[in-house]
Amino acid sequence: MHDTRNREIAVGIFVAIGLAALLMLSLQVSNISNFTGGEGYTLSARFDNIGGLKVKSPVRIGGVRIGRITDISYDEKIYEAVVTMRIQQQQNRIPDDTIANIYTAGLLGEQYIGLEPGGSETFLTNGDEFSETTSAIVLERLIGEAIFSKKNDP
Repeated sequence: MHDTRNREIAVGIFVAIGLAALLMLSLQVSNISNFTGGEGYTLSARFDNIGGLKVKSPVRIGGVRIGRITDISYDEKIYEAVVTMRIQQQQNRIPDDTIANIYTAGLLGEQYIGLEPGGSETFLTNGDEFSETTSAIVLERLIGEAIFSKKNDP
């Protein structure tokens, strides 16, 4: 009887450790554990096409994550997507002529915003908007253009 009780306690501890490991793994995969909502400052950018960009996607400079996308909306007046991002407070020296690009990690990976800093001496502050952006490259559009151009060749 005593041996059965010890075995049940050991199994219970093992199951609890397994559930904690699954929770940690799911937080790492979804990047929720690295998401800081309150700290930092907000910047925005306008794009003709955002492709598969999502809220919580990373914002990177030189491959280093400096923030996350917090909101994506559509401006009906000028027919563009407006992407709002929260940048870490310590990254407060982004030149105001920086270009915001939408990139894809790998061939079919997640999309993110990559920033290419300019050479300006003035920096973006809370609420500013990037003046220059490059939209996402849509693979389907490229394939369609390639097929269409082949059909028109003599």
